[in-house]
Amino acid sequence: MRNFLADQVVEIKPSGIRKFFDIVSEMKDAISLGVGEPDFDTPWHIRDEGIYSLEKGRTFYTSNSGLKELRQEICTYMKRKNGIEYDPMKQVLITVGGSEAIDIGLRALINPGLSEEVLIPQPSYVSYEPCAILAGAKPVIINLKAENEFRLTAEELEAAITDKSKILVLPYPNNPTGAIMEQKDLEAIAEVILKHDLFVISDEIYAELTYKEKHVSIASLPGMQERTLLINGFSKAYAMTGWRLGYACGPADVIRQMTKIHQFAIMCAPTTSQYAAVEALKNGDADIEEMRVAYNQRRRYLLHAFEEMGLECFEPYGAFYVFPCIKEFGMTSEEFATKFLEEEKVAVVPGTAFGDCGEGYLRISYAYSLENLKVAIGRLKKFVEKLRSKTQA
Repeated sequence: MRNFLADQVVEIKPSGIRKFFDIVSEMKDAISLGVGEPDFDTPWHIRDEGIYSLEKGRTFYTSNSGLKELRQEICTYMKRKNGIEYDPMKQVLITVGGSEAIDIGLRALINPGLSEEVLIPQPSYVSYEPCAILAGAKPVIINLKAENEFRLTAEELEAAITDKSKILVLPYPNNPTGAIMEQKDLEAIAEVILKHDLFVISDEIYAELTYKEKHVSIASLPGMQERTLLINGFSKAYAMTGWRLGYACGPADVIRQMTKIHQFAIMCAPTTSQYAAVEALKNGDADIEEMRVAYNQRRRYLLHAFEEMGLECFEPYGAFYVFPCIKEFGMTSEEFATKFLEEEKVAVVPGTAFGDCGEGYLRISYAYSLENLKVAIGRLKKFVEKLRSKTQA
């Protein structure tokens, strides 16, 4: 029998995040700091709205684009938070998580067979590169640097552009580094984007989780809204990961083509989740602030703990991750994470899960209770001291 599998799918590596999560789930007394999922429950008033929608029998398909009321609330939110105006009927699509929006956004923009390039700064979320490949694009990796706090600079972007470059993925606030792009950073790269006539997919799923200053969307800059697909969702800000709900805002012609793909592949996002999301946008600001305060406390605790144990780590101002450097130990990220899990029963993610330039780093999530973090960091301190004593012996 011939091989029926698609080569491009077979060649894609599975997620480096899930490997350690699966291992730790089988270990007794193990602690995982590897998953980027809020430890908070979805706030009750949001859950109540989902329950009420079921009690009212709202169990049917919505329109392909999503509930009109939800799209209107998203536009109100975008105007309030970013100063950007969108048409709810033409420029907003409700998707099954932000991940679907990334996938169908790339597929709506890429012409397979033309070697069109998608510029992807790394370290970054694991889905961008595989989705670009599946869309028929050529991924071009921009290796970010710790000395720049893993921000994308105009010089790095300029150096990566060729005559085949078409799309820039902008992953800020960043998973896994926690890096942010301030307005001055965005203004600098916007000049390059306009100069080379690029389109931007801006993944802003962590926009509400910043600890230095308010998040700025590149779509809010002059000349950028018409060439930006802004992706966001409800998983991180409202602790709604399992509700699987995201959205895309962008130019009407792009959203129209994305909607066709969504229509044939998905039909519509979960109806119950959409009703709950309306409530989240209307009345969820206080919930976001409560969670952000807790995350910031944990963030500051980890940075202080790293400083005390002499572990190098730049200060991240977004998302809920820290990205400490472990190069001093002469081990790969994979080796360090594996040995740490085996000896101390704590799971962290090797930096290389997010791109080759993540070598020598670990992603540690602080979407966990302070109590669990303290236990895990105690074990990390013990592990680090043991490695250093062996080196000095």
